[in-house]
Amino acid sequence: MLFEDHLNAPRGLGALRDWPHCGAAGGAACGDVIRIAVRVEGDRIAEAGFDAEGCGAARAAGSAVVELVEGTTVLDAARITPDGISEALGGLIVPKRHAATLAADALHRALGSAAKAGAVSLAPSARRTLVAMSGGVDSAAAAQLALDAGDEVVAVTLELWSDPATDGERSCCSPQAVTGARALAHRMGVPHLTLDLRRRFRAEVVDPFLDGYAEGRTPNPCVKCNGEVRFDAMLDLAASLGAARLATGHYARIARDAYGPLIRAGADPLKDQSYMLARLHPQLLERLSFPLGGLTKDAVRRLARDSGLPVADKRESQDLCFVAGLGGRAFLRRHGGPRLRRPGEIVDREGRVLGRHAGQHEFTVGQRRGLNVHSPDPLYVLSKDAASGTVTVGPREALATTTVRLVKPTLHRPVDSVGSVRLRYHASSLACRARETAGGELELDLHEPASAVAPGQLACLMHDDCVVGEGTIGSAW
Repeated sequence: MLFEDHLNAPRGLGALRDWPHCGAAGGAACGDVIRIAVRVEGDRIAEAGFDAEGCGAARAAGSAVVELVEGTTVLDAARITPDGISEALGGLIVPKRHAATLAADALHRALGSAAKAGAVSLAPSARRTLVAMSGGVDSAAAAQLALDAGDEVVAVTLELWSDPATDGERSCCSPQAVTGARALAHRMGVPHLTLDLRRRFRAEVVDPFLDGYAEGRTPNPCVKCNGEVRFDAMLDLAASLGAARLATGHYARIARDAYGPLIRAGADPLKDQSYMLARLHPQLLERLSFPLGGLTKDAVRRLARDSGLPVADKRESQDLCFVAGLGGRAFLRRHGGPRLRRPGEIVDREGRVLGRHAGQHEFTVGQRRGLNVHSPDPLYVLSKDAASGTVTVGPREALATTTVRLVKPTLHRPVDSVGSVRLRYHASSLACRARETAGGELELDLHEPASAVAPGQLACLMHDDCVVGEGTIGSAW
């Protein structure tokens, strides 16, 4: 029988033991651990090896993976499923099926390691599209549209965060999300790769997010992730795979003027995500595609239902990906450390103490609820002083401002092209005039007052419905 053959004469046992492009799966739940390593030459797996601990099924499954992938292309290996491994062993009984799942997970981690390191190299193809797949309806619809157009589709999912305190089922970048996205891609007949960027995401997104709150700001990690981590990594992978473009499920469009491409707002104002993409440099847009940009959410769900996609009615998560199910405050308490556990005073504009708090990071400018102070009139957070821990509150009208200062601004077009600004996600554009300062910052003169402008948030600079620049809100007065 096939199972006994792999068990008694395992292929690749101990091979590539010190090879860097490897992946492992298993551990505490069952005690079985499988490690797979692959040596890639160009577009093919020249050699594979495995090690296994635990039951005989784990050993046989590792051997089956080696036999399945050696000599095959990377993209064919990226289509291998637990069912395929089970079939290669003659069909595993239910109690032993977990070994095929572990072996598949280890293989895909190994393929992702090789892809992340740039070891994979495919000949360019004008019809090959890399699709960012999260396991939700939007990314699945983007992949379906590429398939319907006749493209050769490859899916990629980024693993960015793993924390047992969060709800991985509600996150787009957890280990559970990776597994779900891979299963969905395989159901659609699409090869799937995973990029493990957890270390980079922690250093470049989560740590600055915590720093921002410690310094009294309200940062926007999604904008930073898109502009500095996510798209760079996926476009590098697209180049290695010879893909002509990267497609994502974002609700945004790309416009072109005399200078070149720009991010343009999506056609559905309720789903428009151009704000979240504001930090993408225009030079990247030549290799990007946003196939949902001209559609509404309802149209996307109809498309998914008509295509038989099982995620057509999947609920959307409204949380940041790395706080899913935990909540922002609980996340800050869990990961912020002593610097965020500094009590302070809540005062009015005259400096009178109205109450105390456990940490200024639990407040944001414009907040009304949760102040825990008594007043005959509604009070709102007007400002925060991280050094002293003081939170100043006052009436709503004190939040209004017509001048906003931006630090570290980036302009993709001349400053006089800026006609409006969006000061938070899903906020309406406010007409403004932008001027550059001697210190390299931007000052925005708003044509009408804005309320609750929070330092640390992104200001998305617009010309009509196109993004012509961005900057971080430094202060408003």
